[in-house]
Amino acid sequence: MSNITKKIKTFEDACKYLKRNATLPDFSMIPEKDKNSLIAHYKLTIICEALNEGKLPNWSDGKWNKWYPYFYMDDSSASGRFSFYGSDFRCSDSAVGSRLCYNSEELSDYAAKQFEDLYRQYFVVE
Repeated sequence: MSNITKKIKTFEDACKYLKRNATLPDFSMIPEKDKNSLIAHYKLTIICEALNEGKLPNWSDGKWNKWYPYFYMDDSSASGRFSFYGSDFRCSDSAVGSRLCYNSEELSDYAAKQFEDLYRQYFVVE
């Protein structure tokens, strides 16, 4: 496990690492049904930046891969299970947004497992 994954275990850790205030922005104007998803996305972007140690994806540089976690959602009404499925990378297509990409498969896997609840809140309509 890399040193950064030992430092970033929570959203608050990510904020501390980036020297940001961990107070959430005002989401009071957002409809209730959308708040949790947007708060989760906000937290994940900060966590992603911290795990990438501040290095943002450079989409004009095809020399390094941009890793992202993907998830499996069981369509069984009995389980409704949301779980990490694996990591993939993209060099130059738009199958994934750049804000939640990681600099390595290890970081992508770690983020997916450590912050699975936030990813579920972001992706799943509940």
